[in-house]
Amino acid sequence: MKAIKKILKSDGAKAVISVLAAGYIWLVYRTSRWQVINGEAPHARMSAGDPFILAFWHGRLLMMPISVQNKTRVNVMISHHGDGEIIARTIKHWGQDSVRGSASKGAASAIKQMLKALKKGEVAVITPDGPRGPRMRAQDGVVRLAAMSGMTVYPVSFSTTRGKILGSWDRFLLAAPFSRGVVIWGDGIEVPRRDENGAFEAARAAIEASLTRITRDADALCHRETVEPEARDKPVKPHKKAAEV
Repeated sequence: MKAIKKILKSDGAKAVISVLAAGYIWLVYRTSRWQVINGEAPHARMSAGDPFILAFWHGRLLMMPISVQNKTRVNVMISHHGDGEIIARTIKHWGQDSVRGSASKGAASAIKQMLKALKKGEVAVITPDGPRGPRMRAQDGVVRLAAMSGMTVYPVSFSTTRGKILGSWDRFLLAAPFSRGVVIWGDGIEVPRRDENGAFEAARAAIEASLTRITRDADALCHRETVEPEARDKPVKPHKKAAEV
């Protein structure tokens, strides 16, 4: 078992897994029929090279590469742990860049890189409940980034008629090929520059509510039982040191 784990942590194994993962996303995308709902505003901004912040739940990560247009420059905030390296390599095959960091490690550096990307007219992507949860509970990072940059936050989610909800902390949706899929965008959410009269908490709650609502709507359209958010005060289990880079 230790030998297998060592192999899986090797650079070569991560390269192979990322190629397979990118290919699987392509297979699901190309063999399924997709419907996009309420995507006019973010699509217009992508076409115009107008930057914004894209937010989605960690459990709906798999098909997020298809939510942005092919020529759009994208920067995804990804944590430093081992799975994060595979995710970073996977999205690279889709022409998307990664910024390494999370709320628990490298947050200041990651925010700084995201701000630079937004200033260059690129899209910044963040999972408000990642990398460790609680599931479907927005943390403060997305609000901080929006306040500092002055950029609009657009929530987005997806669901498919075929696939499986895994038993991971985020209840990851592993979409299957030959599905009917839907991508739903929430309306843009503005975050004020200053935290006056509870403005930041109101923005955080609005982002969380929008993401939960569009995820439920997507699941309903695909006749799938939706995943419920965890309790906000649920203890977060720390990653083992061996799992962090």
